[in-house]
Amino acid sequence: MRIGLLTEGGYPYVSGDARLWCDRLVHGLAQHEFDVYALSRSEHQEDEGWIPLPPNVRRVRTAPLWMAEDDEVVLGRRARRRFTEHFGELAAVLCGVPEGASGPVGSLSEGVPASEADRFANALYRLAELARDEGGLAGALRSEAAVRTLERACRAPGAHRAAREARVPDLLAVAAHLERALRPLSLDWYEDDGLGAVDLCHAASGGTAVLPGLLARHFTGVPLMVTEYGVRLRTHYLTTPDAPPAVRSLLAAFQGRLAAEAYGRAEVVTAGNTHTRRWQERCGADREKLRTVYPGMDARPFAEVGESPDCAAPDTLVWVGRVEPAKDLVSLLHAFAEVRKRQPRTRLRIVGAPAGPEGAAYLGHCRTLAAQLFPDEAAGPHAAGDNPVSFEEIGGPDLPVAADAYASGAVTVLSSVVEGFPVGLAEAMLCGRATVSTDVGAVVEVIGGTGLVVPPRNPRALAEACVALLRDPERRARLGAAARARALELFTVEQNIEAFHGIYLEIVSRAPVRRVVLDGAGEPLPFSIPAEAHVPVRWTAASPRLAARGGPGWAAGRPVRATTPVPAPEGAR
Repeated sequence: MRIGLLTEGGYPYVSGDARLWCDRLVHGLAQHEFDVYALSRSEHQEDEGWIPLPPNVRRVRTAPLWMAEDDEVVLGRRARRRFTEHFGELAAVLCGVPEGASGPVGSLSEGVPASEADRFANALYRLAELARDEGGLAGALRSEAAVRTLERACRAPGAHRAAREARVPDLLAVAAHLERALRPLSLDWYEDDGLGAVDLCHAASGGTAVLPGLLARHFTGVPLMVTEYGVRLRTHYLTTPDAPPAVRSLLAAFQGRLAAEAYGRAEVVTAGNTHTRRWQERCGADREKLRTVYPGMDARPFAEVGESPDCAAPDTLVWVGRVEPAKDLVSLLHAFAEVRKRQPRTRLRIVGAPAGPEGAAYLGHCRTLAAQLFPDEAAGPHAAGDNPVSFEEIGGPDLPVAADAYASGAVTVLSSVVEGFPVGLAEAMLCGRATVSTDVGAVVEVIGGTGLVVPPRNPRALAEACVALLRDPERRARLGAAARARALELFTVEQNIEAFHGIYLEIVSRAPVRRVVLDGAGEPLPFSIPAEAHVPVRWTAASPRLAARGGPGWAAGRPVRATTPVPAPEGAR
């Protein structure tokens, strides 16, 4: 089987989203071929390079989202008119303008009013066809005409209030975002020697990464599968709280329409957890298409710690993760102050590196707060003081690997206010550690009753849960053992790969045969497609003749028997 893996800001680059699970998937399915189509997010990401790729990665094609490449395409008058119509219709849908109020492209069926979803899809694919005809739309999407078209849609009768109040800076911001999001329209990835040659497109995330898969399906009929560990619409709401209302509204409409189109066209949509799955349903995904596939964790690095649960310091709490405001380490420090009042010998180890400049500033704030809450303690008048809170990073002499961090404490704490799939929590479970977590994201689903869960931003509740486990070693042992068993059952690489492998086979088994493979002499190879990709067809005389797209004439012929029955000898009857 040949898989087209679509990524945005991740695999095969050294850093980025979805890099780790994509790498494990490609290595785990070594019997299949992968073509990687990657969209990069920054120059720094490209400069870092790629991770080592296995032999079953046949090709890698990349395109930048962080810079606008000039395709030097100059649209003629007729092409400009087509662009204005189609982009205007797409903008009208985002603004909530009723059909016909802004010069629509037209319904999908003559005389039948099109729904907003149909109008969005119709405009999107006609823009893609225009880009294919003209060689690209990069210049048109960055042009003043695009901004003016967006402005007309915002001012059209029936547009929602936020769109009508959009000012010039808002229009420029929305137009710039749409230009970046629609850059895949201008790529040359959709021919028969590109995505048209794969058996299945697998988008490793939502958003822009899905668009090449939608276009490959539109142009060449390649089936599409979408995997999300976080829905882009939810991410948009969380990451743009201070944006102007018009910008938030129009970009949310675009993310929602694109997600609905991807869910509608995809054969299968997988979610990394039930929390994400509920957001997918909210965005229009059909329940019959939805599958939950948990992220795969490599259990081997944590096996030794998990099999030796008594190696932890009984009076130590451990927090592991990326240091950033969403992790709410301030609440954790205040909770630890309450813990120290009841358990004076307890220590807290905060293990993690800051996430960018914002994370570095937040780490400095947390260090200052820890110094204020916990003045250095000394055993006597002639001894040096020591703060009960330590800030460390994995890779040092005390904590060379992640497993050492979890092994150093009796209880692992998660204090986040925003979380998707809590990878650190799953790692702690693989180590057999009892956990105390805040009720955010997929935490409750991951824990499944094997740890304590408290409300977010509640230091007192967090402290009480930590004290309860610190004072009860038998309970810690029971919860840790149950957590390890649950993690080994649900969150390993093996279960993740097996789940995706089964879904691949299911999709390809339902997909029509689109090509015939020829040998060096130009002769057909009827058994060149693996048996796993077998398409069940009723080969009967009454069946219609089948022809593979682009294949030789023999594929359209009537099926023949491989051998002629020979009468059995008299003695054998």
